[in-house]
Amino acid sequence: MATIKIQKVRSTIKCQKVQKQTMEALGLHKMNAIVEHEATPSILGMVEKVKHLVKVID
Repeated sequence: MATIKIQKVRSTIKCQKVQKQTMEALGLHKMNAIVEHEATPSILGMVEKVKHLVKVID
């Protein structure tokens, strides 16, 4: 399967608890951190929920 790189670009300080948990589940803890995941429907759904906090890198 294809992989995607996800970078955290905004803070989760004033975000909802569910969004903070989603960011932790993706493995994004520090600012500008980049993680690589397979592009499964569950991962893409998680990225969609926090799309205002992350950037998908090609």
